[in-house]
Amino acid sequence: AFDGPASQAIVPQLVPSPIFSNAVKWNSSTMQIAFIAGPAAAGWIYAMSGRPETVLIVVAAMRLASFLLVALIRNRTERLEASLMTLKTLLAGIRFVWDKKIILGTISLDLFAVLLGGAVALLPIYANDILKVGASGLGMLRAAPALGAALMAIALAYLPPLKRAGETMLACVALFGVATILFGISKNFHFSLLCLFVLGAADMVSVVIRGVLVQVQTPHEMRGRVSAVNLVFIGASNELGEFESGLTASWFGTVPAVLIGGLGTLAVVGIWYRLFPEIRRFKRLEEPMY
Repeated sequence: AFDGPASQAIVPQLVPSPIFSNAVKWNSSTMQIAFIAGPAAAGWIYAMSGRPETVLIVVAAMRLASFLLVALIRNRTERLEASLMTLKTLLAGIRFVWDKKIILGTISLDLFAVLLGGAVALLPIYANDILKVGASGLGMLRAAPALGAALMAIALAYLPPLKRAGETMLACVALFGVATILFGISKNFHFSLLCLFVLGAADMVSVVIRGVLVQVQTPHEMRGRVSAVNLVFIGASNELGEFESGLTASWFGTVPAVLIGGLGTLAVVGIWYRLFPEIRRFKRLEEPMY
């Protein structure tokens, strides 16, 4: 609740503005690599030790490393005037997001796209009943989106800055929906892996664009509160998306639930294209508009 907004808000003050978008790309890529390597490393460490106390030792080491890394951060040169904490200041982030239509449209697009296209929650059913690949296949299915996201994040870090960021984001969310539909109807394990790989890669483009856009379009003094609102949207989309997938699967079946989610994602893209023209008009990520 505190670490997430603070971590996001401090990034623009650690790197110069011209390379901020590249910093977000590298940050996203390292996170995805951690998502892939972390469980594997944890399993190897636990297998080597065979003792439950290993978990406590690893957590303590992580906390110590975090403390040392935070201690290396240089003090901020820009001083912001502190204001009295009131209900008005607490709600200022929500009001800012509501008034700033490009931010509202961007984070709500991600909310509804992930809410409807949450096929990942149904991967155990696909692995066991549809693709019949067992536990090892399930592990590969779960790793495919993260692998696609990690490779895409690294590619984005090397590619030139996007010149039509808004349209690119809409296109990638639409691709996310198409990949979800193709995965839903697939009966081939390798094609399903490809669909999930593309799904993860498309989602990473959207994540990077949203992450940069929200930061550069927000004044310094509002970044923490706006980041908190953004994290609420992200958390809600992930958790409610899994609930929606399970609910629709119980009502209509697993494959129809995934198809409905993918079609719903495409519908959201079409509606947001008309409802938030600010998104499609947005060009370069590095251009602040506040």
